[in-house]
Amino acid sequence: MKNRHWFLMAASLIVLSLLVTACSSMGSLSDLTGKAEGVAAAAQKANKVRQSFADITEEEEYYIGRAVSALILSKYPVYQNETFTGYVNLLGNAVALYSDRPETYAGYHFLVLDTDEVNAMAAPGGFIFLTKGLIKKCRNEEMLASVLAHEVGHVSAKHGLKSIKKSRLIEAFGILGQEAAKRFAPEELDKLTEIFENVLGDVAESLIERGYDRKYEYEADQLSLHILSSTGYNPYGLLDFLGTLTPDASSGPAQGWFKTHPSAQDRMSRVQKELNSMTQAASTESARTSRFSQYMKLLK
Repeated sequence: MKNRHWFLMAASLIVLSLLVTACSSMGSLSDLTGKAEGVAAAAQKANKVRQSFADITEEEEYYIGRAVSALILSKYPVYQNETFTGYVNLLGNAVALYSDRPETYAGYHFLVLDTDEVNAMAAPGGFIFLTKGLIKKCRNEEMLASVLAHEVGHVSAKHGLKSIKKSRLIEAFGILGQEAAKRFAPEELDKLTEIFENVLGDVAESLIERGYDRKYEYEADQLSLHILSSTGYNPYGLLDFLGTLTPDASSGPAQGWFKTHPSAQDRMSRVQKELNSMTQAASTESARTSRFSQYMKLLK
């Protein structure tokens, strides 16, 4: 818990330095960690203060997403297999190219988490996580691509940023607006750091504990279908994948995907209606299924 708080504080200082500086040049994490004086100096030089959530830049989104990703990795271990991880990144970046947002500030990054929990998470800026448990639910590449496309849809629509409580940013912008012309007093800097710790906590809670709003999950499903179709994958892969998501009542309280997503049955009904309105779907290629089977042999 102590390490988690320390990282939140350090990450908050990074995000804060970006928000108070019109043209920031960002160094490494170690350059800014614990340097409250540097943040205060940046505030003195600021010539522009952000006015709303919509003004968060792609660079700022990236650093928010990187900080949230570290929180995810403090909870789940990384699956250590470069070959399989490379395969997931190949598929993920392929579907991302056909999304409404083919590029992010530092590109899309896909990582496999070493847990049998069934889950997938998309942090702001293009950081996407899939668990081994979820991947094992997939029977072919179409199904795996559908999950990746769903998570890319979250990034494309900036659902992670939209999960931040606007009241937190309004409060932060208010302090920045009042203090940008002078050096921050310690109490103002402490308050801002606390606010941005809570900003990162909002996003992490959405991904790990609470889940995105239902409307965002439905939108990501819809985006997934059109990304799959554009990429050449069979969009029915999403319907097939959802069909595997029947929680095991004997496993105790709902976890992961089952805890944070709408019911699979509800989503399947909506996905089927969307599929009915689409033009003829691409076929499921045996070559892709064969490739998927070969890589799945690596997943221990």
